[in-house]
Amino acid sequence: MSRAQIAARFAGLLASVMLLVGGAAACGSNESGSGSDPDSGAAAGPSATGKASPDAFPVTIAHKYGSTTLKAEPKRIVTVGLTDQDAVLALGTVPVGTTEWLGGYKGAVGPWAQDKLNGAAAPTVLKDTGTGPQMEKIAALRPDLILAVYSGLTKEQYQTLSKFAPVVAQPKEFNDYGVPWQQQTETIGKALGRPAEAASLVDGVEARFAAAKKAHPEFAGATAVMATPYEGTFVYGSQDVRSRLLSGLGLTLPKDLDKVIGDSFGANISKERTDLLDQGVAVWILPDTAAAVTKLHGDKLYGDLNVVRQGREVFVKESSDYGNAVSLSTVLSIPYVLDRLVPQVAAAVDGNPATKVEQPAS
Repeated sequence: MSRAQIAARFAGLLASVMLLVGGAAACGSNESGSGSDPDSGAAAGPSATGKASPDAFPVTIAHKYGSTTLKAEPKRIVTVGLTDQDAVLALGTVPVGTTEWLGGYKGAVGPWAQDKLNGAAAPTVLKDTGTGPQMEKIAALRPDLILAVYSGLTKEQYQTLSKFAPVVAQPKEFNDYGVPWQQQTETIGKALGRPAEAASLVDGVEARFAAAKKAHPEFAGATAVMATPYEGTFVYGSQDVRSRLLSGLGLTLPKDLDKVIGDSFGANISKERTDLLDQGVAVWILPDTAAAVTKLHGDKLYGDLNVVRQGREVFVKESSDYGNAVSLSTVLSIPYVLDRLVPQVAAAVDGNPATKVEQPAS
């Protein structure tokens, strides 16, 4: 995650806190029969996996601001959640609109998901620089479902979006931007009327994690942390998707990590807590894997830690496809990540400082 991405997300979280302090907790529900005019705005994407299950609707989905009922299969989907498009694509539908987060990809569709377009036009890309969704542009797409599962949507934003279409907001049981990829996929599967397909997708990726853990039993005995040099040192908490990559591989996060992070996806740590980085492996998301590493090691407090001395670091270039896939950590991007991350972590935790942690070829 780049400095701009973290700053944008913090801006959204700050706005959320300010609005929620001034308002009562929401408990409303919105409903829709779906079926907005398909001739307006971007064309609806084709389904590669068939129709929704005939008994899938109506379906009610609970979320942070109450619940949303869908009466029929949605056809025109806009994803406000920054990574929700991957689950929609994995389930065989091309959204009419997506929200750009990482940048550089047509339709906000990464290379790990391109084949899911199946020849359809790329979605219209919306922007969210931390001030919230582009309401007018979303309305112009005439959606019949707005997904904000991986988001920091505020109550006010939810209420405004609900004037255009049913909205499935982030789940209340996790921090904003803290929904696990499994629940994200399953929630979107319910909304699209394809819960069995969503469960199958989750099982497939879970099998990839299980295979990696079986091949590398040493992971179970190692601790790990994920960090980036944003305004000092920014460490990701246990509810962040990046940290969940590590725990999914059987690695153990620092025991007092969330006590330091608080109720957010991550936070900057003080110099006094540099010890949080001295783990079995430290995975760094960096602007580059040369100058940024030199600068990192130039910090005496960090450079003298055993994690550095013993070569137990993994470096991921944040703007690469690999780095973007790590930050998204979706049902489609995770297999792409595991092909690259698992060999790096294995080299870092093997107990031999001479083992070089190789950068992936792409």
